[in-house]
Amino acid sequence: MAETATLEGYVEWMKGLLGTIPDGRYELTAFATDKDRTTVVATAVFHDTQTVAGGPAEPTGQTVASDYAYVMTFDGDRIAHMTKIWNDAYALRQLGWA
Repeated sequence: MAETATLEGYVEWMKGLLGTIPDGRYELTAFATDKDRTTVVATAVFHDTQTVAGGPAEPTGQTVASDYAYVMTFDGDRIAHMTKIWNDAYALRQLGWA
């Protein structure tokens, strides 16, 4: 993900990921807004099991439960900047991909 530099690139990467773990879902754990800074913070846990061929390995049948946070700054009603805080290496190890 180090080379992913745009929101569009991130969305395309996520579409590819969800193709190999098709029953992905998230559990929202917190949501906050800061009107003065036009910022929204959301935290969640992503859950899934790799059951479909694709990605770096054949289906492992392993599950993932991975915490993450989004910090989004808005310009009007559009996201001007987004940061995702996620330990991707840990999540990929849970799936048996790393």
